[in-house]
Amino acid sequence: MNLTNKTSNAWRGIGRICGLVISILIASDSANLRAQTLPEPAWDQLPRWRGFNLLEKFHLDWSNGPFLESDFQMISDLGFNFVRLPMDYRVWIQNGDWNRFDEKTFREIDQAIAWGKKYSIHVCINFHRAPGFTVASPPEKTNLWTDPVTQQVCAKHWGEFARRYQNVSNRNLSFNLFNEPADIDESAYVAVVKKIADAIRQHDPKRLIICDGMQWGQQPVAGLRDLHVAQATRGYAPIQITHYRANWMKGSDQFPIPTWPRIVADGTLYSPTKNDIPINARGPLQITSHWTEETPLRLRVGTVSSDNTLVVRADGRTVFEKSFAPGPGDGEWRSSEYSKQWQSYKAIYNRSYETTIPAGTRSVEIANTKGDWLSLTEIGIGHRNAKGYQRETIVRFRNRWASPPSSLTYHTIKPSDDSSRPHFTGAEQEDRQWLWDEGVAAWVDASQSGTGVLVGEFGCYHRTPHDVTLAWMEDNLANWQRAGIGWALWNLRGSFGVLDSERSDVKYERYRGHKLDRKMLNLLQRY
Repeated sequence: MNLTNKTSNAWRGIGRICGLVISILIASDSANLRAQTLPEPAWDQLPRWRGFNLLEKFHLDWSNGPFLESDFQMISDLGFNFVRLPMDYRVWIQNGDWNRFDEKTFREIDQAIAWGKKYSIHVCINFHRAPGFTVASPPEKTNLWTDPVTQQVCAKHWGEFARRYQNVSNRNLSFNLFNEPADIDESAYVAVVKKIADAIRQHDPKRLIICDGMQWGQQPVAGLRDLHVAQATRGYAPIQITHYRANWMKGSDQFPIPTWPRIVADGTLYSPTKNDIPINARGPLQITSHWTEETPLRLRVGTVSSDNTLVVRADGRTVFEKSFAPGPGDGEWRSSEYSKQWQSYKAIYNRSYETTIPAGTRSVEIANTKGDWLSLTEIGIGHRNAKGYQRETIVRFRNRWASPPSSLTYHTIKPSDDSSRPHFTGAEQEDRQWLWDEGVAAWVDASQSGTGVLVGEFGCYHRTPHDVTLAWMEDNLANWQRAGIGWALWNLRGSFGVLDSERSDVKYERYRGHKLDRKMLNLLQRY
């Protein structure tokens, strides 16, 4: 090799070294810039964090692995800055002894916090299962809210986390004490929170503490203000939409197919002789309209208690009559159960029955003329659009005990008008404003009174239709943006998430080895 080549190679080597040094400096500066972008939180005014729950240590029996750096990197690259780590305390104890801690598991949690710093993501540690309390299965053997020994153990656990992370800034780390307390007295809840907060502050006096509201995180707790802790709520209403056919929730397979926004009407039909029900609740379900042509009507029957007769009348003339007689063995029903108390059978049908509304009809009545009670889960009224396709307008029913059946108006359209759709009015409407009134307004009041607020979990299970999920999510996200409240989707990867959700009605994109729900991601990024 001649001298010229040697010189050229030397300069190239120096260039590569300089380039490497510059890259390291740029990476270091980028990391510092990311760290500086995380806002400083306070218990009385939380930032509007946006992010996800990560479930690596969610449950001892089926979700107990190390956290993944790739999750933190993706979350950061996609523009989010928050993760909540809902964890099961049993993963960090040794051999079921809740007084002995496992250092290996703690190091895995250390790593998650370090990745949060690296990628400018705030990490919120949550005891989803705390000693003596969980909403998951199996239940705890002791009661955190009433047992002093369990309270001491729980305080010891949180005290260990406080000691371990006392030098980590509140910009990077917060503690979310318990997950969705319910069915306890507020004073008992506040008393336990005070014990745990005191244990944390013995090691880390300024640590940011967040407490879930009562009634599964839905209700602000005024008594917590004096403890100087922020509060977290949930975004799971209405449960019939968010947990449709969720395999861990009993009865969710009986929820009607979700729509959003939705009309909420009452559809339990009581017989005229059911004297334990107020007389005004024993009438028919009524629908008024003007049907100019014969129109299909479909009734979906849910539960039937004892023998009943379902009748449909059009302007007083019977157009459909069906007797139901639940009993043992096989039948039209999906399942049937005998009640010793009432000495009768109650059966779940989940079956549709069809009839026709005659042309010229102005009023339809759907009644239970004889027996005990039965529930309708939905009705569908057929119509043709401008292209002649047969469609159906559906209203789905809730079934509140002793509530009078609804009175509805069905608005038809001209067959040539395909720009609008037939629709029902006359019942309660669940929409963006309803979500605000039911789930946000009280938390805005808490925020304005000086309490930091966060939506710790929200989302729809993957069996909810995708278009319904997105419409419902947008109304929630718009409300939280208006209120200045941050949020965390349950989850990043999995049945509620933007990655690998296994929805059957999504066209996925490939993204770093995952299946990405681009529409959901775009929606989250807009808010």
